[in-house]
Amino acid sequence: MLYELIAESSDYEFKEQLETKRPKSWLKTISSFANTIGGTIFFGVDDNQKIVGVDNPQYASDQISEKINAKIKPTPIYVLSSFVEEGKTVITVKVYPGISTPYFYESDGVRESYIRSGNQSIVAPNHILNELILKGTNQTYDTIRTAHKKSDYSFSFFEATFFNTTSTRLTEEDYISFGLVDENGFLSNAGILLADQAIYRHNRIFCTHWNGFDKAPFNDEAIDDKEYSGSVVKLLFSALDFVKANTKKKWRKGTLQTIEMPEYDELAVREAIVNAIIHREYTRTGSEITVNIYKDRLEITSPGEIFSGKKIEKTINKVVASERRNPVIADIFARMKFMDRRGSGLKKITERTNALFKDHHNHVEFYSEDGFFKVVIFNANYENEPINEPINEPINEPIKLSENAEVVLKEIKKDPSISQPQLAEKLGVSLSTVKRGIKELTEANILIGKTSNKAGTWIIKE
Repeated sequence: MLYELIAESSDYEFKEQLETKRPKSWLKTISSFANTIGGTIFFGVDDNQKIVGVDNPQYASDQISEKINAKIKPTPIYVLSSFVEEGKTVITVKVYPGISTPYFYESDGVRESYIRSGNQSIVAPNHILNELILKGTNQTYDTIRTAHKKSDYSFSFFEATFFNTTSTRLTEEDYISFGLVDENGFLSNAGILLADQAIYRHNRIFCTHWNGFDKAPFNDEAIDDKEYSGSVVKLLFSALDFVKANTKKKWRKGTLQTIEMPEYDELAVREAIVNAIIHREYTRTGSEITVNIYKDRLEITSPGEIFSGKKIEKTINKVVASERRNPVIADIFARMKFMDRRGSGLKKITERTNALFKDHHNHVEFYSEDGFFKVVIFNANYENEPINEPINEPINEPIKLSENAEVVLKEIKKDPSISQPQLAEKLGVSLSTVKRGIKELTEANILIGKTSNKAGTWIIKE
């Protein structure tokens, strides 16, 4: 029963016993569940998922209801139940995602709202609290009216792009019906973001082409570095132009024609940048969208984790239903056919990228953590580069290996004759990931290479 309920829960937390003298320890979890995607607290289960049972279940149930109703404001929707397993009683509190956010813990002059971060409940930062307030009033950032008049700004790039993609000229009525301006001519935040002028300074994209595998390589000069601001439509085109100018294509002769071999799929990159623009958390004024190009990968990062608060898998190969943080901007981009409305964007990024590799492995990673959403797309041509390029290392400075290189080295030490495909299968990663690890070890002068005998064994420099 326990494992069935865990599997059905969007998030969960275990408590060995009900703490009535220090109820904040679990009430903050109630607040965080209600503010995000919901979840279940299991009382009578320890952190190792061992059932220990609750003393006096009826009293505990009464206390749980009393504390929630008295100290969580507004009162969230929750279901209290229990079950007996192994002769011991477990009490469950299933909390549903709330619509009247934010939900606060209130006691002794303390008024705090919580969210989930990983498997912890933390106090909601101000920018997230602002989003919860908007959500509770059925608003989003891009629908809020501003004090800026449309007549004071120009929208030439947006209007020209809209016409080019839809064959329709925008009218003043369209601006109103799309939610970009009100009847009195005042722009919404969505309207501000589409103006030619950079009215909000934080509406920018930083693009950098780095000279190595990190933001601070040993030769730390960036190959190219640009900062763009203004209309979000122009930001999209500027970022795409930057990626195109800073990546290469290879060609090989096919049977009937020359076959193009790009480092990155153009539509996958566009989808990732569109995703960053329409889902970015614009209330965070100290952060911008970044596009970073490294030797082996492209990373696109935007402020704001998944809006729904749901956990996201590192690898995505299916349609993921998403709540749109900025629905007005999302609708405009959909009308211009820069995205679709089916929530298939992340799946499309994965499928189109993996098609370049033709090895049936995954080469895209997604991260939603620490207040940011990041897409990592690996370079389809990188694995064909020489793996023993020299690198200028600082003298007497300890070498820091990536986690990937560490695990590859560990397996090679266990079995010096292991092949690269065997490494990939054993570690459950792609062949290109193994090759990246081997390249890193080679450049660090830790791994010399394989012997030339028939069996072939790796030579590790001690």
